[in-house]
Amino acid sequence: MFNHPRGESPDALVVCARRRSNSQLVFWLPMKSVIALFSALLLFIADSARAQSVPQKSGLPFAGETLTVSGKQAFLIASSVAPASGAKPWVLYAPTLNGLPGAAEKWMFQRFLDAGISIAGIDVGESYGNPEGRACYSALHSELTNHRGCSAKAVLLARSRGGLMTLAWAAENTDKVAAWAGIYPVTNIASYPGVARAASAYKTDAPGLTSQLADHNPIDRLKPLAEARIPLFAIHGDSDKLVPLDKNSAIVKERYNALGGSMQLIIPEGQGHNMWTGFFECQELVDFVKQHATR
Repeated sequence: MFNHPRGESPDALVVCARRRSNSQLVFWLPMKSVIALFSALLLFIADSARAQSVPQKSGLPFAGETLTVSGKQAFLIASSVAPASGAKPWVLYAPTLNGLPGAAEKWMFQRFLDAGISIAGIDVGESYGNPEGRACYSALHSELTNHRGCSAKAVLLARSRGGLMTLAWAAENTDKVAAWAGIYPVTNIASYPGVARAASAYKTDAPGLTSQLADHNPIDRLKPLAEARIPLFAIHGDSDKLVPLDKNSAIVKERYNALGGSMQLIIPEGQGHNMWTGFFECQELVDFVKQHATR
């Protein structure tokens, strides 16, 4: 039987160590300290497990850090240029899928990085802008702003179906968005991928998604963005058969202007949904992102 040292709580934990002489060294630790140490150990184990739970993001245009956010693979390509003051400006890119972002984005990413703008993204799968994907963008925003020193407002950059993902999130998070830009962006679920194909991402069938389409479809959710005076930009070819201009970027501009919002739309003549360098080496897009990310 051990007697507690004078002044020690009876809830203190006895830690014994046996020496070679078989006698014991007795250490007294307050139970609160033991609990704190145990909790710290559990957090360390959990953090280590999260860090190892997703594979490294490969194929990025520049070296970046792979993050695990909400169990999803995310990336951060951090600029080496420190901001003159305040938090670090950044771009939230979508979609982050296998091979995306890729070599096509290298030209514009280089100019962002040179301007002190970091680039980040998270793989939400083929979400088509569903609520689960939107929650992941919120989690990424929280991670980067609370733990990585990034600005409270990001510029959203969407390529193709990344438009559904970013605009759906932006409509609910206008306080986190500095601006939005798109390269032939999908902004209308009915146009692409179509209600029938997108329904499973929303855990429903085609009639079910049709009945709630206005709650999710970016072209129907522009009012909060206009009220927050968030500027929009898109470059979209007039010969796009996969994501038609008139049902996506053109209708966004028409509706956004009617709501009092500002949108710049560049329409390359004769271009479709392709890898034309003019889409990815667009100086106007770069200037737009730099202007709003660093203001």
